[in-house]
Amino acid sequence: MFCIAKIRVSRAPRHVVRTYMSTLSHQAAPYDDECRFMLILGKPGGGKGTISQKILEDFPRLHHLSTGDLLRQHVREATELGREAKAYMDAGKLVPDNLMIDLVMDDATPILEDGGSLLLDGFPRTLCQAEALDQVVNIDVVIDLDIPTETIVSRISDRWIHPASGRIYSYSYKPPKVTGFDDETGEPLTQRDDDKPSCVRNRLASYDKVTAPLVDYYKERGVLETFHGTMSDVIYPEVKHWLEERTGA
Repeated sequence: MFCIAKIRVSRAPRHVVRTYMSTLSHQAAPYDDECRFMLILGKPGGGKGTISQKILEDFPRLHHLSTGDLLRQHVREATELGREAKAYMDAGKLVPDNLMIDLVMDDATPILEDGGSLLLDGFPRTLCQAEALDQVVNIDVVIDLDIPTETIVSRISDRWIHPASGRIYSYSYKPPKVTGFDDETGEPLTQRDDDKPSCVRNRLASYDKVTAPLVDYYKERGVLETFHGTMSDVIYPEVKHWLEERTGA
């Protein structure tokens, strides 16, 4: 079952205090522990969103936190953390790790204190970020999705958009009624530069170089399981079975 994590947080989210075991102990958290803070890792376009949604449907005590969504929300709402993050972004700099952790814990803490559990998507992305997060919260379950690069390239490069509305089409599973044109307006569809095969391959190569060490980091701590495949509907039953065993759900 999923339970509340034992944490204490002052009003300033930067002062989070752990009162439970960290993954730095090189041990998995016991299944009857009062914390469930999960991560989902995987390449961009590798189906993390789809798998996350299926997990949330089957494990309703879980709440999904996407750091990308959190960052955009805080910036849009001009919160104190959002303004600080925006200053870095406007200067063309990366948002510092400690500020990203503040953003996560600012939203995570009320959920945990209310008895919920978390599935974190999009952070950490580097080994340094993982080590910094370990100082704040116990990560006791990590799902790693290993999807072949060419499968992701084919999936993303198949995506075309209608710029004015943001409507997205995919010729493999959601094609437009008329090839190359938007269903509602009849205007031409375009492909973003980021969705072109060469750009997708470069992005995936960068992910492998920077983020792949996280797999070893969490595997050494006994909290990670890797799932291989090309289709979310095939992979997910294995993920669900492992989570049920891991959490006693």
